[in-house]
Amino acid sequence: MRRICLLLFAILTVAFVGSAQQGPYKILKTAKVGGAGGFDYVYADVDGRRLYIPRTGNPPRISIYNLDTLEPVGEIPNANARGVAVSTKSGHGFGSSRPIAMWDSKTLMPIKTIDVQGGPDGIMYDAFNDRIYLFSHIAPNATVINAADGAVVGTIDLGGQPEQAASDGKGHIYVDLEDKNNIAVVDAKTMMVTAHYDLAGKGGTCAGMAMDVKNNILFATCRNPQAMVILNAANGDIITSLPIGQGTDGAVFSPSTMEAFSSQGDGTLTIVKENSTSNFTVEQTLQTIAGGKTLTLDSKTGHILIIGAEYTPPTPPAQPGGRAGRGQMVPDSFSIVLVGK
Repeated sequence: MRRICLLLFAILTVAFVGSAQQGPYKILKTAKVGGAGGFDYVYADVDGRRLYIPRTGNPPRISIYNLDTLEPVGEIPNANARGVAVSTKSGHGFGSSRPIAMWDSKTLMPIKTIDVQGGPDGIMYDAFNDRIYLFSHIAPNATVINAADGAVVGTIDLGGQPEQAASDGKGHIYVDLEDKNNIAVVDAKTMMVTAHYDLAGKGGTCAGMAMDVKNNILFATCRNPQAMVILNAANGDIITSLPIGQGTDGAVFSPSTMEAFSSQGDGTLTIVKENSTSNFTVEQTLQTIAGGKTLTLDSKTGHILIIGAEYTPPTPPAQPGGRAGRGQMVPDSFSIVLVGK
């Protein structure tokens, strides 16, 4: 009987994994670009057709690739950044380093560096008033910069440790707070927090945030429990919660396909379909690349870009019931993965 049960479990597991992989998305291309150093966020400048990837280490730099071919086109040197954002109005690029790196996104020539406090990590551009938001786990939680001239406009106490943010383009910014299990709502005009949306145990340690602007819906991707929590942006009411993979660190929403995407450190991409404003389903779980926890959307092509690398087995190996560590990155294995239909 035990053998039969084990066999049945194995068959069901294979069937589940197989069905999870089935769906409209697949890996279209993997570009092994190599290079030493760590990595965090990846950013697509859709208008400029460039892909920005900050690399930590020695030397720190922001590597830049052609968004269509994934061929290298240049770099921003000496920028120990975690993320990048580009203003669509001024054409200025910013790296979340300390000091902040600022450059011309067309020529890639440096403009200046900007002194800030805290520990810049996440970063977001808000076209509503052409400002850059830099997020930090230590005070100040958010530093706001005028994208036109690089002037620091002010700082915001978000009440917790911010990860990713989304804007509705109408003066409202939504920031998930990793340590508070809630979403801070910011008035972009006054730079004040106007509300906190509690996730009510549906999700915790959230690190990804995306938004369906048209329907005013938020997608918060969380690590504990592992879930994508979907909320009404107007009042914070939770619509539903869906399972995702382990170690999410980024989310995006594609308005052309009405799909939300969550990338995970376990090397999976979870794709959620918005069938209506009250109906959401996990459409597909796609295996991508080890460590592929952050992603970006090329809204022109509908492609998702994820970064990751190959790793040696962790030492010591994970024990039964324990949490697996990560080995050393295999030299020159760093890669960009292009996902699409």
